[in-house]
Amino acid sequence: MKLAAGVVLVSAFSIAVSARAEVIETGPGGFLVRNEAAIAAPPEKVYAALTRGIGRWWDSEHTYSGDARNMRIDARPGGCFCEKIPGKGAIEHMRVIYVSRNEVLRLSGGLGPLQESGVTGTLTWSLKPDGQETIVTQGYSVGGFWPGGLKDLAAPVGGVLEGQLARLKAYVETGSPVRK
Repeated sequence: MKLAAGVVLVSAFSIAVSARAEVIETGPGGFLVRNEAAIAAPPEKVYAALTRGIGRWWDSEHTYSGDARNMRIDARPGGCFCEKIPGKGAIEHMRVIYVSRNEVLRLSGGLGPLQESGVTGTLTWSLKPDGQETIVTQGYSVGGFWPGGLKDLAAPVGGVLEGQLARLKAYVETGSPVRK
């Protein structure tokens, strides 16, 4: 990815700050953010959308190709959270490191502009049944080198991930990633 695209993605992180994204801890060398949502569906349906349907709900604004339909997750250890970039190639966003079907999906890597520096992270999606709902907890722990430190990126990154979780919830509940 060209540096200019990285700057655009950093700008997208900056404008997507959300008050509900919970910043658990920050420091110059890393941060931990967490988001949670109650989705009105069983864990099996949520997990299927999370893994097999990512291109239907992920925000195309946060892709390299401009089209989330180019994204896929191969939900097995060593599997790829990848995106085709038509006419140009592809990108591995993250690598799957832990799968417990309908319960946990854990990936490792740096999302968006974080990939361009000495930063990596662990993104965990945990699904817990709660009556007629599934409580989805999304945590992203990031560490490494980023010029000027990572502390100021926690809230924007958390906000972007919160937006993705809201889109997943809307997609599972309504069939559309955007509530109308």
